[in-house]
Amino acid sequence: MSELEVVKAQLELLLSHVEEGVHIVDHRGVTVYYNRAASRIEGLSPSEVLGRHLLDIFPSLSEENSTILKVLKTGEPIYDQEQTFTNYKGRKITTINTTLPVKVNGKVTGAMEISRDVTSVRDMSERITDLQAILYGRQENADIKENGTSGYTFDDIVGRSEAIVELKKLAIKAAKSSIPVLVWGETGTGKELFVQAIHNESPRKNKPFISQNCAALPGALLEGTLFGTIKGGFAGAEDRPGLFELADGGTIFLDEIDTMPLELQAKLLRVLQEGAIRRLGDTKVRFVDTRVITSCSEDPVEAVRKQKLREDLFYRINVVSLRIPPLRERREDIPLLVDHFIKKYSQKEDREVRVSDEVMKIFLDYPWPGNVRELENAIEGALVLMEGNEIKPVHLPIQIKVHFSPQKGRIACYEDLNLNDALERVEADLIKKALEKSEGNISKAARMLGVPRQTLQYKLRKLKVEEDGFSRN
Repeated sequence: MSELEVVKAQLELLLSHVEEGVHIVDHRGVTVYYNRAASRIEGLSPSEVLGRHLLDIFPSLSEENSTILKVLKTGEPIYDQEQTFTNYKGRKITTINTTLPVKVNGKVTGAMEISRDVTSVRDMSERITDLQAILYGRQENADIKENGTSGYTFDDIVGRSEAIVELKKLAIKAAKSSIPVLVWGETGTGKELFVQAIHNESPRKNKPFISQNCAALPGALLEGTLFGTIKGGFAGAEDRPGLFELADGGTIFLDEIDTMPLELQAKLLRVLQEGAIRRLGDTKVRFVDTRVITSCSEDPVEAVRKQKLREDLFYRINVVSLRIPPLRERREDIPLLVDHFIKKYSQKEDREVRVSDEVMKIFLDYPWPGNVRELENAIEGALVLMEGNEIKPVHLPIQIKVHFSPQKGRIACYEDLNLNDALERVEADLIKKALEKSEGNISKAARMLGVPRQTLQYKLRKLKVEEDGFSRN
C-alpha cells in the first residue's frame, strides 16, 4: 500500500467517525464522498448518494440556493449558512453548513460541505415563534392583542437584605422608562424574575413579553428567530416574523447575551440604534418599538475583556446595570426564602412544615453555588422525602451532605450509600466544584484536581456532564 493510500484510508476513517456530516462533490456536482453522519442527518444511505448529482438527490435545491453549487460556481467559501431542503424521499432537513471549494492549481475541482443537523431545533424554534405569533395576534394581517405573558412582579422578590431592597428600588425606577437594562449575576440568582418584574411595572405591562436564551440556538438560527425570515431568503425559508416584531410595543429579554455570536451582536446593535429590523434575506426595513433587556451570568466588563461581548454593544445595553447578588452575600434572606418555598410547595398538603435548627444552621453556613434556585430545589426535594412535619439533614440533597462531611462534624453524608456510590458522588462533586472555580475551563479544572486533561474529559463523559459550555483550552 502506497503512502498516499495510507493517508487516504486514515482520512476516510477519521471522517467516518466525526459527528458532522461531510459531503464532497466533484466539479460537476456529483457526490464522491458521503460519511456516516451525513447519511444519518439526511436519511439516505451512501449507496443512494454516491455517483449521483446533488439535484437528483435533493430536488428541492437549485443552482441558485444550494450552498454546494454556489461554491462550485464562485470558488468562494460559505460559512455557517442555514439551509432547509427536502431529499428525494420527501424528508425535510435543516442544517448549518460550512462549504469549502476544493482547488488544484487554482482551479475548482470540487466542493466539501460540513453540516450540523439542526432540524429538530429549527422545528422547535418555528413552533414557538408561530405560537407566540398566534398568542399576540401578530401573524400577517392579524389584529394585535395587548396581552403580556410575564408572571412575576416585585412582590415576588423575597428579601429584606440591604442589597435586595436597594436593587428593587433601582429596578422600579428603571421600569418607568424604556431604556435598556442589563441584568447580571450568577446562575440561579433570579435574573429573569427581576426582568419580568421590570416589564410588569412598566407602561408596557399589557404588551408582549418575549424571552429568548441566546445560548439555546446556533447563531444562524438565532438571527432568523430574532429578526424573522422571508420566503426565498435562503433555501427552505418561509415568511415568518421574528421575535422583535412579535414583541413590538412590549419587551424582549435576551438571556445570556454574551453567548450570542459577535457578528450577530453587531446586527443587534444596529437594531438598537435605528429601531428597525430587516428579516433575513429581505431588503424591506420594518420599524419596531421593542424594549430590550439583556442578561449575562458573569461580570459584563469581564465578558467584554474576554471578547465575548462587543464593547460598543455593551455601552448600548448597559444604560442601567443591575447586579443580582449571590445568595451567599445575602444570608439574612435565607430564613425568609425557606419560609417562602415551604409555603409554595406545601400548599396542596394540609400540614405545617418546619425546618430543624440543625438544617437552618446548615442553610446559613452552606455556600449555595446554585444560589436561590438550589435552595428552592432543596426545599422542594425535602418536602417529597420527609414523612413527618420537620425537614432534617437526612432529607437534604447529596451535594449539601457532601459539603458538611463527617470530618467537619456536621452530618453523616452517606447513610444509604455503599462505598462505590459514595466515592462516585464525592468524585462528581469535586469535579463540579473544580469546573465552577475554573469557570468551565477543563484544562484549569484538571490542574486543580491533579489529573491529566484527558482523564478529566473521560470522567466527564462517564458522568454524562455537559461539556458544550466548557472551554477546551
